[in-house]
Amino acid sequence: MTPTLHTAAYVHAGLYQDSVALMRVAQGLQSLPGVVHATLQMGSAANKDILRDAGLLDDSVAGAGPADIMVVVQARGADACRAALAEARARLSGESRPPSAAGGAAGDARPAARALRQAAGAVAGAPGGAGLAQISVPGPYAAAEALKALAFGLDVFLFSDNVPLAQEVALKREAQRRGRLVMGPDCGTAIVGGVPLGFANAVRRGSIGLVAASGTGLQEVTSQIHRLGGGVSQAIGTGGRDLQAEVGAVSMRQGIALLARDPGTRVIAIISKPPAPEVAGWVRAALEAAGKPAVVLFIGEPAAAPRRRGGQPPLAQVGTLVDCAAQAVRLAGLRARRGPPASYPLPARPRFARGQRWLRALYSGGTFAAEAQALWSGLGLEVWSNVPLADGRALPDARRASRQHTVLDLGDDAFTVGRPHPMIDATARIERLLQEAADPEVRVLLLDVVIGWGAHADPAAELAPALREAQAIARRGGRRLAVIGFVCGTDQDPQGLARQEAALRDAGMVLAGNSANAAWLAREWVR
Repeated sequence: MTPTLHTAAYVHAGLYQDSVALMRVAQGLQSLPGVVHATLQMGSAANKDILRDAGLLDDSVAGAGPADIMVVVQARGADACRAALAEARARLSGESRPPSAAGGAAGDARPAARALRQAAGAVAGAPGGAGLAQISVPGPYAAAEALKALAFGLDVFLFSDNVPLAQEVALKREAQRRGRLVMGPDCGTAIVGGVPLGFANAVRRGSIGLVAASGTGLQEVTSQIHRLGGGVSQAIGTGGRDLQAEVGAVSMRQGIALLARDPGTRVIAIISKPPAPEVAGWVRAALEAAGKPAVVLFIGEPAAAPRRRGGQPPLAQVGTLVDCAAQAVRLAGLRARRGPPASYPLPARPRFARGQRWLRALYSGGTFAAEAQALWSGLGLEVWSNVPLADGRALPDARRASRQHTVLDLGDDAFTVGRPHPMIDATARIERLLQEAADPEVRVLLLDVVIGWGAHADPAAELAPALREAQAIARRGGRRLAVIGFVCGTDQDPQGLARQEAALRDAGMVLAGNSANAAWLAREWVR
């Protein structure tokens, strides 16, 4: 009989922490004896809706404000709940110092009390006089803080989410008027002057500049450029809504113009889901005005051969993340490296049992879920998803059950409530992995593994036992389960690309080398 879970909650008032910091505290709480779930969320209306949908909106946190932290714990016993809440108070108050993970900040969870005015003054005397403010405050206050940074002459990396669209439009127009750049809101990845911001990978410096409305997409392309022997000059994130018609690609067009003026950038590459037609036209016009070779990836749109217009440098449109990297390396005049680790020899297709027919993709990166759907649609494979590209293919209850061929973005809010993001903690993904392995109709499981700054310190070690158990479950049922995957990262990342791949391969994962090849192979094995 399943034991009854006890729930306890409290509000930590007047303290803001960004989502990554809160995920790390939640991860630490979940390691305590008896604790099953721990969630820490800022008290915004959107976060309360998420908790309500998950059945976790306890009365004691319902009155939290946007600048308060809602702490909710479920455990096997009241004593375990009380101990977890005490530990949460200690960590949020800075009295307890959790160990750091790769790329994460160790120790005190309290925010630094440094005013934007002081920061602006500090960078004013720096070489070049340029500076950037990284802002991560509750969504209702984010635009105001970003406007202050712009007024002090700073560019902005805006990590905050839940910023109203109208405020994003106003903020970006003000930045454009002042000649500054806003990356975001909800911008998770950038590399500026060789410095990684948010979740990013360690890549060599080089001549390829990128602008992307996609976090994991930017990580995959920069990592593949590094693997192919190229290097990155700048990698600018825009936030996922920048290419919507209401925003008009303001940040992407500014980013293109910045890269056009950058003497260290020879080639420009852009990454996004398909924008509105008029916005796509503006972006292409900006690339042509830049006067440098360029690569366009609008995920879901078909590839096209490089073309020249009126003697301009070539403009190529590609269909996958790895093709974006490869084309950029070619246009930079570099000879791409061949063989491992960019590609791997693949085993013969396994012999599956009668009745095994479905593919289940369990991604931590939303861009990988979008790319896979676009690839499979072009190959005639229809899939269901919690983030569907096609109308009418949304899963009725993605948190509980898959349907036929399914692709999941496990980093979506529906899956991260009460749990850290799967790039930080694989617990939720492991649970779903074992659930799918027990389905006698499942033939192939597909996973991404993201390393780099901000990600789990050793994701392969966390996943490997679950991969072995998933295959053992299938064998006990007289079946053979194929597990296909790829690692998004480089040999310079703190987790070690070769070390991660070796551990995953030893656990039975078939490595495909990049996101597109993994999706293609998975489709081939469920034909």
